[in-house]
Amino acid sequence: MATTVSDFLIQRIKDWGVSRVFAFPGDGIGELDGALGKADRKGEGLEYIRPTHEEICALMAVAHAKFTGEVGVCMATSSPGGFHLINGLYDAKMDNQPVVAIVGQQGLDALGTSTQQESNLERTFADVAAYVQTIVSPAQAQAVIDTAFRTAIARRQPCVIVLPHDVQAMKATEPTASHWMSRSSDAPAEIGITPPESEVRRAAEIINAGSKVTFLVGAGARGATDEVIEAATIAGAGIITALRGKDVVPADVPFHTQQVGLLGSLPSLHQMNDCDTLVMLGTNYPYGEFLPKTGQARAVQVDIRPEQLGVRYPTEVNLWGDVKATLAALIPMLEAKADRVWQERIEEEWRGWEREMKDQALQSFPDGGNPRRIFHELNARLPENAIITCDAGTTADWYGHHIRLRRGMKGDLSGRLATMLAAMPYATAAKFAFSERTVICTIGDGAFQMLGMNELITVKKYMKQWTNPQFIVIVMHNDDLAQVSWEMRTEDGNPVWRGSQDVESVDYAGWAELLGFKGIRLKDDDFAAAAVEEALAHRGVTVIDDYVTRNAPPLPPKITPEYRNNMIKAMLKGDPLEVPALVDSAEALAHEGLARVKGALHLGRGADRNA
Repeated sequence: MATTVSDFLIQRIKDWGVSRVFAFPGDGIGELDGALGKADRKGEGLEYIRPTHEEICALMAVAHAKFTGEVGVCMATSSPGGFHLINGLYDAKMDNQPVVAIVGQQGLDALGTSTQQESNLERTFADVAAYVQTIVSPAQAQAVIDTAFRTAIARRQPCVIVLPHDVQAMKATEPTASHWMSRSSDAPAEIGITPPESEVRRAAEIINAGSKVTFLVGAGARGATDEVIEAATIAGAGIITALRGKDVVPADVPFHTQQVGLLGSLPSLHQMNDCDTLVMLGTNYPYGEFLPKTGQARAVQVDIRPEQLGVRYPTEVNLWGDVKATLAALIPMLEAKADRVWQERIEEEWRGWEREMKDQALQSFPDGGNPRRIFHELNARLPENAIITCDAGTTADWYGHHIRLRRGMKGDLSGRLATMLAAMPYATAAKFAFSERTVICTIGDGAFQMLGMNELITVKKYMKQWTNPQFIVIVMHNDDLAQVSWEMRTEDGNPVWRGSQDVESVDYAGWAELLGFKGIRLKDDDFAAAAVEEALAHRGVTVIDDYVTRNAPPLPPKITPEYRNNMIKAMLKGDPLEVPALVDSAEALAHEGLARVKGALHLGRGADRNA
């Protein structure tokens, strides 16, 4: 039996399959920190990764869960450290990831007395956590730890264990067969749920009756790649992946048209506009304007989270189950489509879109590099089994438009929360989990300045532990919070306000060199391919500082009147950026209404100049 509650906790989370924790120390969790150090000296501890900030700890735990399928664990001290974890825990909550946070607390006698760093942590974490509980006695520890892990796995949600400082050092005791005493199990709940056969048959009947079937596949279908492709092939369906589901279906599946929406493809949009049957697999895709019109398509949804069924589109059949297990039951009931016209049309349109994307990537700008270009060149050179992360700004657009993940590759980002800066802790966590693989982080300069630059220090600290030290960071250096700038124009019709949007220019390659890494300054698109090749040839850390224009709009696949009119309004109000660059960047991709947009924008300039 472990000596203290802290010793017991360490062993119990190891029993749950945990071998690595992302943590930051502090006095509120000091006894547990001491126990971790003692176990490490004995060779019986956990791999303890200490990045530069508690927020990074939580985001790394989320990324670990996403890339490995295991529970991610983060630790922090009491109130200040615990509060810093919250952003990452919301990332886990909104992207359905099993994460357990272990947070220190002041001693039991101090609770409710407003002493230093004491706060009501259970109330603080109540919204973000599926389960949050303070361990108040050694006999309770087993049940709380087991419940937190079991709940995180079964509900795919974050859970929080609060551990007061004095309880951490108390002598561990074995729970007894006593009143009020729980003796718990460290066996996880099985979540490979299959819906009833009658409901699966109803879903099959709907799919079999459709002539234009589209599968919308999300990250909840991870592990079911072969089943998704087989089912779509039988049904003659096209496949669209949500951004977080991008790595579920390999890019070389010819009827896979990648994403839909503001950063999606035109073939995907056409699928949504024309399909008569929609099958949603492990996705909580939130953008209703890009789904079929009500009444256009019959719909089926499969999800392990029952509360997410039927909430995005009026589905006829909602199957509560694991995607892989459900498809295994569904496939024998599907009838092979003899008519492949729908699927063949999708394939042909996709080939045209890929030519369009290449043309867009090779376009030149007068005031800086094309941000699409390096993604285009990177995609052409991605090594086998690479892992790519992207941030929540315009890098997500270029990632969606140009990166094509092959079988065995992984890619991810902060999805529904879409928090900035996550790309760096995601990439670092991926490197710890798969140190032999090439990991590539794509991030905007604004996000890189938040905490990304700090995390190069973490990389420097731990890179000697990695089998393959190759780690590449591509910084989109445009001195602008570009995604928000374009949202201001196209959603609100407001000109960019430089006071909020300008990002101070920093020599990111120089920062990398200061840390002993390779820095590459890319200031000419013609050298983008060479920069990628140099980074991939370097067995170490490389930062590519890509100087790109802030005038490249992350255009949707189809320009709506609202989008066009809001851009016009922004220009009429005196947008400070050069209008011809905006228009020229749109011209090659957006096929409708651009002559009128161009004329209106130039009219706006004249009106503004004459005012």
